[in-house]
Amino acid sequence: MPGEYEIFVQDHFAASHALRGYDGNWAELHGHNWTVEAFIRCTRLNQLGIGIDFRDVKSVLRDVVDKLNHTRLNDVMEFGNINPTSENLAKFLYKEMGRRLNTDHIQVTQVKVYESPGCGAAYRET
Repeated sequence: MPGEYEIFVQDHFAASHALRGYDGNWAELHGHNWTVEAFIRCTRLNQLGIGIDFRDVKSVLRDVVDKLNHTRLNDVMEFGNINPTSENLAKFLYKEMGRRLNTDHIQVTQVKVYESPGCGAAYRET
């Protein structure tokens, strides 16, 4: 069975959100210092022994989270019809990163989003 590699990068951003329809205080606008981890599978390495350059992955992740940094997530177009939960945020980031990075030998496999240390959600497709 051929092997594969998985690299990961991490970034941070600050944003607020309010959970529409939630019965409790999370329905009110509140903020988080979010942490995002993105995992990328590589099925082959280049001549230097690199599956994908960390710098390239970090650049894509930074570009995507910059769109969210210091925003009210409810006002971001992608969350206009859905709640900006950790779960939906992880899926949005997964799709955006995959659109920019996936090739025949490189694939975003998972994105984890942490609202606070030890509390978050992950999204991956099977």
